[in-house]
Parts: sequence; structure tokens; C-alpha cells
Amino acid sequence: MISSTLIILQPDDWHVHLRDGSMLAAVLPFTTRVFGRAIVMPNLKKPITTVESAIAYRKRIKNFCAEGITDERLVTTNKFNPLMTMYLTDTLDSNELVRGHAENVIIAAKLYPAGVTTNSVSGVTDIKAINPLLETMEKIGMPLLIHGEVNDPEVDIFDRERIFIEKYLIPLHRQHQGLKIVLEHITTADAVSFIESTNLNICATVTPHHLHLNRNAMFQEGLCSDFYCLPVLKRDHHKQALRRAVTSGNPKFFLGTDSAPHPRNRKETSCGCAGIFNASHAIESYTQVFEEEGKLDLLEAFTSKNGPKFYGLPLNQSRIVLEKKQQLVPKQINWIAADHKKISLVPLHAGKRLLWSLKNIC
Repeated sequence: MISSTLIILQPDDWHVHLRDGSMLAAVLPFTTRVFGRAIVMPNLKKPITTVESAIAYRKRIKNFCAEGITDERLVTTNKFNPLMTMYLTDTLDSNELVRGHAENVIIAAKLYPAGVTTNSVSGVTDIKAINPLLETMEKIGMPLLIHGEVNDPEVDIFDRERIFIEKYLIPLHRQHQGLKIVLEHITTADAVSFIESTNLNICATVTPHHLHLNRNAMFQEGLCSDFYCLPVLKRDHHKQALRRAVTSGNPKFFLGTDSAPHPRNRKETSCGCAGIFNASHAIESYTQVFEEEGKLDLLEAFTSKNGPKFYGLPLNQSRIVLEKKQQLVPKQINWIAADHKKISLVPLHAGKRLLWSLKNIC
């Protein structure tokens, strides 16, 4: 019989998009309500490519935390620790990585193949060209975070993760055996097999939406842009492979929401943005998957232990309490910014019931 409450170490989000400005204010409380730390993606409209820009961005995040933004939903606390990343480019100076690492500002660097996703136009055009950067990262022990897709119009969008692994990631790993790598938001059985076959230097994050949905979600009752994300949702057998991986107890898989908010008018348009906002109910969403798979005893390792161990960070000391209590996810979340601008977001599971609820942090 499943207990009505579940207590686990406070989790961390090892991949999240917090955006900036009004959107940062709108979405940050959802991450800080449950996660002790989060690795913050650097793909702002003006990417984070210097130590100074990373420090300034971290300060903006911490300032919102210090203000203790509250509403009927939740409270933001100043205990939240944002972990900053650097955006790799063809021309990035490796000294920025060394300095950011030495000053404890930059925890990792992100590889976006140019043009592969939101705000990636300044990304890497030739992976071979950044070998000096990768050598530096390998030397100083800085993890490489990868959006693992090719940006090739000749490659089917549903095959872009597999092709990236075969064409780029396998050779990269062979050349940089000591480089710590996170293949982020994996979506395929191919990625699962690759991660399982490699050494402990390579791990992967998995999102809640790729554990709950397959690609049919984008086309039910018409074209649904709310489920358009990159990498895109895949066939159901890929989803099942992801569910088996995260609930296997394998320490090479850990939580990374890839929560990627876009305002409603940017999602529901002739050219909708890629990204699913899931931060509002992420931990409850993951918990439901583990319960459905009969593996609730392995939830804490995936959410709260595997990530810190990979990054060499201590486990959180606080705990969260989840209770077996249904909650209805709102169809839309609205936020009125300081400039009176209204931001509307559609969360993952909008209008549906989740079986678990976050009770409190202790």
C-alpha cells in the first residue's frame, strides 16, 4: 500500500530557463518553491558569454529572491542558489572559462549548435573549432552541457538527437575522455543506450514532459503548440525507454526540467516558440511517473542525489514533503508585471489532475 505522504531530500533542477526581466519575475517563484539549486541556462537574448554578465544575471535572480515575491501560489525565498553557466561560441576566450571557474561564478558551459533552439543563433557552428575550449574545460574539471541535436535541414527533426550522438558526441567523448558531459533533456531510446554504455563522466537529464507525453500530444484535436518543444516529443517507445531509465536507479540519469516559458502570444501564433513551461508542478509530475512505474523508492535518488554527486556538490539538508492529494493544474497562469504588462503561461498538465501535491519544505 502506498503511503499518503512521501519525504525526500530537497531536489535541485539541473536544467532550467528562467529568462530575464518580467518573465524572470513571473516564473522564478515556481522554481524556488521546491528546488534548492538550479542550473540556469545562458541563452538569454544577449547570451551569457562573460564572467561579468553571469555575475550580473545571478544578481538579478538573487534580487528577486531577496524581495520575497509572494502571491496566493507560493513564496520565493533567498535560500535558493542559482548556478550559472557560460554560453559557448566559436570565438569565446578560454580565459573566461578559467576565470569563471576559479571565482566560483561558472559551474558549467553550454553547447548549443548554432540555430538549433531558442536564442541559439550565436551558438557553435563547428564543434571541432572549440576543441581548445573543451580541452580547457577538461583540464579544470568544468562540465560540458549539450543540447544534443544537429541543425541540418536534410535531417528529419525526429532523428536529430540520434544523428548528433553518432556524428558528434561519440567522437567528442573519444577525444576528451576526461571531460564531464551532460547530454541534456534526452528524448530517445538511442540516447538512453548511449548514456548507459559510457563511463561515469557522461550523464543525462530528463524532463517531466518527455516522461508523460509522446508526439501524438502535438496533434490531438488539431495542432497544439503548447506541446511543441525542442527536442521534440518522440514516439511512445522512446518515452517508455526514458521512463525505464529514470526509474532504474542508474545514477547517470537525473532531474532537469528544461522548463522553458514563453508568453501565450508567442506560443499560439503562426510561428510558435519551442518550449514547455513545467516548473509550476514539476516535482509532482515526476512523482506521478515514479508511482506509475512502481518505483517511488527510487524517486529521491533521481531528484535529489544523482545530480549533486555528478557535480561534486553536497546534498541538500532540507527535505520536502509530498502528499497523495489530487490537485487540478490551472489551464493558464497569469502574472501582472511591475510595468502592468500581463504575462500568460500555459503549464504542463494544464486543466488536468495530478495525483500528488507538495505539502511543505522542512
